[in-house]
Amino acid sequence: MSMLNNNSISIIVSDDEPDEFANKLRARARRKRKKIGHRNKNSCTHIIFKKLLRWWPVLLFLLAAALLIFEASRIGTKPSSLVKNPDPVTGQKLTKPVEKKPPANLNRLDPVTHVVHGVREPCLKLLPAEELEHLDFPMDKVPADPIKRVVYITEANPAYDDENMPLEQHPEATRFNLFTGNQTLKQRDESFKVKGEASIHCGFYSDKGGFRISVEDRSYMESCKAVVSTCAFGGGDDLYQPIGISESSLKKVCFVAFWDEITLASQEADGHKVGDDRYIGKWRIILVKDLPFRDQRLNGKIPKMLAHRLFPNARYSIWVDSKSQLRRDPLGVLEALLWHSNSVLAISEHGARSSVYDEAKAVVKKNKATPEEVEVQLAQYHQDGLPEDKRFNGKKALAEASIIVREHTPSTNLFMCLWFNEVVRFTSRDQLSFPYVLWRFKEFRNINMFPVCTRKDLVNSMGHIRKAKPLTS
Repeated sequence: MSMLNNNSISIIVSDDEPDEFANKLRARARRKRKKIGHRNKNSCTHIIFKKLLRWWPVLLFLLAAALLIFEASRIGTKPSSLVKNPDPVTGQKLTKPVEKKPPANLNRLDPVTHVVHGVREPCLKLLPAEELEHLDFPMDKVPADPIKRVVYITEANPAYDDENMPLEQHPEATRFNLFTGNQTLKQRDESFKVKGEASIHCGFYSDKGGFRISVEDRSYMESCKAVVSTCAFGGGDDLYQPIGISESSLKKVCFVAFWDEITLASQEADGHKVGDDRYIGKWRIILVKDLPFRDQRLNGKIPKMLAHRLFPNARYSIWVDSKSQLRRDPLGVLEALLWHSNSVLAISEHGARSSVYDEAKAVVKKNKATPEEVEVQLAQYHQDGLPEDKRFNGKKALAEASIIVREHTPSTNLFMCLWFNEVVRFTSRDQLSFPYVLWRFKEFRNINMFPVCTRKDLVNSMGHIRKAKPLTS
């Protein structure tokens, strides 16, 4: 303890008593620091949360882009599974698989069956194999025919005198051309009237009309007495070898595939080489040049519908679409679908629809023809009086025309010419015009419209492999 003078202020400090004031100051400082730290921590979290709310779409986009880049780089690291091959038409390199898996149902021979009166039976009843080997064309079968002769019109047509004028520049441009001749509506109407002898436009109107075939190939085609034919134009479908063929059919039936130069190039690029004898397997390849239509579907109707024009000495023909593989013996098919039923034409019923008007709606819905061209066709059919009946003369009106089996009689030749002219005049969808021709050609009777299960037994259907390239000029 210290003693100061009277003018001083005395302060007594004791070592035994705690400094309460100092302790209070220190405690207050600790609480203040704690509150400031806690407040700073909450403030940072709040700011980060607000930023995420504001920028989450950008972050999500960046994450998706990163995933896409990763997948692209991962795919690019497997060059062994892909190969660059030049397109046979454009010369550009195309990426495609080295090994192409064959369709699952290729080369299947198992029968297709259905139940009849509680008993399961084959949809197509062929003769036993030993009988097929001895089967031959019937020599004494001459079907009664209201048409005695068909004359193909070849008169001069002034509309096409100027060969340098494009078809589109003619005042009444249609798809008729130097190949088809220019059928008028009056001539169309007359062609349906049976008079014993029929005159009709039916392709090959002019030597300059296109669809040129070599002299050697024509000579071969003229030698055919019966033919199985198919075609692929514009680099379309692959060629499927027929199976289930008897030795008798191999000796008596021609197998002909019509290709254009685009298809030839694309098939050779895939390793399908035509031999020196012009064969690939059982198929004789006929190369066609100068196709007459820009629409490849329409070009395909020529071998499909005009077999009697291409094979003038053939008595029978079987058409098979390029999407299908024939798997039944041709002579056996002729016996089962024509000779046994006393028919001259056999074609499959349509599996999904029965009315041409219902089919027209489906064609437009599936973008297989424009609404405008379908409307023009149906308007003409309605004006001509085509009913909405689903059956004509007891036959289902609508057909599925991927397989056509026929005898080359005057009536069937006329029928196919009438049908061909309809697809040229209107749309290439031949299902729309078939019921009209069947209804209009009232004298045509001996037709076998077989059920869908029979068609499935006749062929293995693979579907179209690729889209045909359109002609550019």
